Amino acid sequence: MVLHLHSHPGTVLMENFLIPLNISAYRLSKITEIPQTRISRIIKGQRRITTDTALRFASFFGNSAQYWLDLQNRFDIEKEKHSLKEKLALIRKNALKYTQQ
Repeated sequence: MVLHLHSHPGTVLMENFLIPLNISAYRLSKITEIPQTRISRIIKGQRRITTDTALRFASFFGNSAQYWLDLQNRFDIEKEKHSLKEKLALIRKNALKYTQQ
């Protein structure tokens, strides 16, 4: 199993779980009672993994809900870090004026 730290959790779901286990999104949807549109949007990177979804995936795949939520949180943090790069650098620069006294 390969963990892609900056990949959307939907990519990890597809590459590390569905393909190796030969499970379709439709089958996962039926067994977990997650709407197929939600799973499809997660796989396409168009939707976040919610607590509800994380709990259902954890029950199905035998891992933890925290695993799925951590994937989502890491993805979200990296995405925001990239979009706020210049602002964060300025904040840090200004903070150094106060923290290095």
